[in-house]
Amino acid sequence: MPHPGAEHSADAGPRAPVHPAEWPTLAVIACGGVIGALARHGLGVAFPQPPAAFPWTIFGINIAGCLLIGVLMAAIAEIRSAPGWLRPLLGVGVLGGFTTFSTYVLDIGRLLLAGAPHTALLYLVATPVTAVAAAWTGDTVTRSLVRRGRRGRRP
Repeated sequence: MPHPGAEHSADAGPRAPVHPAEWPTLAVIACGGVIGALARHGLGVAFPQPPAAFPWTIFGINIAGCLLIGVLMAAIAEIRSAPGWLRPLLGVGVLGGFTTFSTYVLDIGRLLLAGAPHTALLYLVATPVTAVAAAWTGDTVTRSLVRRGRRGRRP
């Protein structure tokens, strides 16, 4: 009898085994994730935040990451010659490892415990609103620049 849970995940039903052809993609995602997480950690060490202060470092990381995700996704959609490994490496790996919405949630709890409920509320609202705006801006500006570049190259 197989190990309980070996064939089913707790919330998604049956799982298919990882196909050997997927290993290179998983490897580039893992490598990118290490790079992104190390960059985030480095910024967190370089710019620490007091417990009751607005977490500007993580806020900036998440906003910059979302802006870059918008840029990347638009560039890949508009520039058809991008290699297939680019999106998993940069989008899922580097930028997925760089952004940290789990730390965002922990920071809200930290602010509440530090007696800064107004700062916690501001952070709670400002982060997702600004993150979505940043991703949209990155996508919109990148698409516009790529299309303008195409028009400029036509005879």
